Amino acid sequence: MSKLTTKARKSMPKSEFGEPGKRAYPMPDKSHARNAKSRASEMEHKGKLSASSKAKIDRKADSILGKKKK
Repeated sequence: MSKLTTKARKSMPKSEFGEPGKRAYPMPDKSHARNAKSRASEMEHKGKLSASSKAKIDRKADSILGKKKK
């Protein structure tokens, strides 16, 4: 995964985050999108993230990864 510095993260538009309101799960590239999907799954499993929030993050990541909807 490419390095995402604090300065670069702060300058990213909200639209590049899985949860724009919280500026969580940054997805500037494909490696970050894959990582966001993994972290969202972990947080849902731990009960710290709702299924609907995870689905939203997955949809955003899938669009970056070029995956088609099923």
